[in-house]
Amino acid sequence: MDSISAATVPVTLPAGGAGRSTRYAIVGNGWRSSVFLRMAYLMPERFQVTGVVTRRAEAGVQLETDWGVPTYRTLDEALSAKPDFVVLSVPWPVTPELIRQLVAAGVPTLAETPPAPDLAGMRSLWADVGGSGLVQVAEQYALMPLHAARLQLVRDGLIGTPTSVQVSSTHLYHVVSLIRQFLGAGFEPATVRSQTFDGPLVDPITPAGWTNDTEPKTAQTILSTLDFGAAGMGLYDFTDNQWWNPLRPDRLTVRGSHGEIHDDTVVRMLDPTTPVTSRLERVSTGVGMNYEGLDLTHLTFEGRVVFRNPYRGVSLSDDDIAVATLLEKTGDWVRGDGPPPYPLAEACQDHLIGLAIGASAERGESVATTREAWDGSTHE
Repeated sequence: MDSISAATVPVTLPAGGAGRSTRYAIVGNGWRSSVFLRMAYLMPERFQVTGVVTRRAEAGVQLETDWGVPTYRTLDEALSAKPDFVVLSVPWPVTPELIRQLVAAGVPTLAETPPAPDLAGMRSLWADVGGSGLVQVAEQYALMPLHAARLQLVRDGLIGTPTSVQVSSTHLYHVVSLIRQFLGAGFEPATVRSQTFDGPLVDPITPAGWTNDTEPKTAQTILSTLDFGAAGMGLYDFTDNQWWNPLRPDRLTVRGSHGEIHDDTVVRMLDPTTPVTSRLERVSTGVGMNYEGLDLTHLTFEGRVVFRNPYRGVSLSDDDIAVATLLEKTGDWVRGDGPPPYPLAEACQDHLIGLAIGASAERGESVATTREAWDGSTHE
């Protein structure tokens, strides 16, 4: 990772939680770790990184230079700094063992998605730590501003009972999380039917940068239906590299008994004979003759604020806003000032159904999930 640009300066905001900053250690030094580091760098009054665990001394020196944080070679050394919780941002196979170590030490944990690579791993992990109440998972998508605003409208009953959710955006467990939350499907078993389709697609940008390649390549699309029975259904639609490819933008539709939300448009009945269409409006500074700097301030619906940016003044992306919110909610949870942000049981259920999407595509047949030990757990 490059050193922080001189143009990137910390912004002081009122401290979150109960008048104190949220203190966390990070295990891992990959790309995702930099997101958690950046939140503390930009908002030191809200967040403090007590240290980063990385096994390679050279990587530690680079992190200390780039971010000005202490680094450690072992988890025990990092815990000596007394963080509120530990963020795990490590490869999938490593995550379950580190979760077990932290739970054994009585340390609250925020683990990156998914909590274990496969179903056997999740079952084993749940058997070992499910009752501890110490494990949350960094599933932040529902906290992104537009998703949060749409969820607010659905929970307000604006479109009646939600019956289906169609998502073309990110992949697998992240999409499952959104579908389950919009439907309120909880831990209902799902019957999953997947198909794959190949087609030509230009891929202008990847994580490595712009490709400058206008020649279409074969890209695979997975379409899956998720049948939750009486709780409703979901449609999963994902194309290779859709996270980055601007030619496959995000789409989300929530259909309900009394209306529909499609992206930022809402259709509903104003009275028994009057269907109306309204829009979610995004309000930002730094546009046109506004000199406050480019920043999201809030989202409105029919003149009502349905999302307000709690980090105004920092110019965060939507994903950064979601990550910062997740960190703050985790700090509140650890201090007993708020509910658990995303319990291990929820993340296991997301990945269970995500695995079924892949299995159905591979086998060419329906895959039905069953109730698992984490179903309906009250421990988390």
